[in-house]
Amino acid sequence: MNEHDERGTTMTGVDPGQLDDQQLMQELESIHRTRHDTLLYGSNDALRAHNERMAQLEGEYLRRNPSRFVAASRTREGARERPGL
Repeated sequence: MNEHDERGTTMTGVDPGQLDDQQLMQELESIHRTRHDTLLYGSNDALRAHNERMAQLEGEYLRRNPSRFVAASRTREGARERPGL
């Protein structure tokens, strides 16, 4: 499904706001799985579309989960406490 967002660019896929939680997680898992190959071998247009779609999906996830668990080791302070850094 192709739609146009407010910036006039083409969006591929279902609006993330229309996905249920399970569908959103499946879409996120899929886009993260394909990220490396798109970066290495995709055209500039493919990478741009991938970036936009990933941002849409991740933004929706963050909107739905504002109080998600954040591991201490994934913060600046936690990273500084790791040995050898």
